[in-house]
Amino acid sequence: MERTFLDISRVVVRFSAGALPVLNGVDLKVKQGEYVAVIGHSGCGKSTLLNVVAGLLPATLGGVVLEGTEVNEPGPDRAVVFQNHSLLPWLTVYENVRLAVDRTVGRSMSRAERDAWTRENLALVRMTDHAQKRPHEISGGMKQRVGIARALAMRPKVLLLDEPFGALDALTRAHLQDQVMDIHARLGTTVMMITHDVDEAVLLSDRIVMMTNGPNAAIGEVLDLDLPRPRDRLALASDARFLAAREAVLRFLHERHALPEVA
Repeated sequence: MERTFLDISRVVVRFSAGALPVLNGVDLKVKQGEYVAVIGHSGCGKSTLLNVVAGLLPATLGGVVLEGTEVNEPGPDRAVVFQNHSLLPWLTVYENVRLAVDRTVGRSMSRAERDAWTRENLALVRMTDHAQKRPHEISGGMKQRVGIARALAMRPKVLLLDEPFGALDALTRAHLQDQVMDIHARLGTTVMMITHDVDEAVLLSDRIVMMTNGPNAAIGEVLDLDLPRPRDRLALASDARFLAAREAVLRFLHERHALPEVA
């Protein structure tokens, strides 16, 4: 039997005494190398759940275990990419990634090795030619690429994506989705992604976790995706399996939205 890599167990999050929980009894087991998307309506606690996994927010009850170790605080084994790129504006693209390397995995590397590892991760997201530019000199999509490179450079056990493409135009979003698919295929990184985009969830993930409406949000359904990799978005557009998965998620979201009082 395959061992659970990331174990989210009976997580409850309540922000104040007497208030209804935001999350109430979330259970999820993620395998190593799996790509899991979490989707639901606004206010269902998607980002709250990701923050618990990241160690940025303590669970009121329950907890998270990553590869046998309980999560109690932030750590480089869980790298987060937010919708806002959060790059340091006074540093170049190279320096933003290099800083993450120096403070995490780079402690066991020589200066030359740290430089090579930084450049390797910039190449992975196709930002080599922009390494000496500062954030104000590059586009929003490029900033998100740097954010992904910075996260991957930490060699995390889990990559946590909090609606990383939500603020981008459709064409840029599609290009970045394709890059993330390629990176996942090459590196086998375990990914947990928060999204509100149904097509994005079906395109990228192995499983889609559908949250009920909050408060008292929990996992309503989990959809396993029978879509072989590598995936081509144009071919999938007419694939019956893709369309069926998309319909299943939309149906869930519509029903939960229509009947929030029973969610």
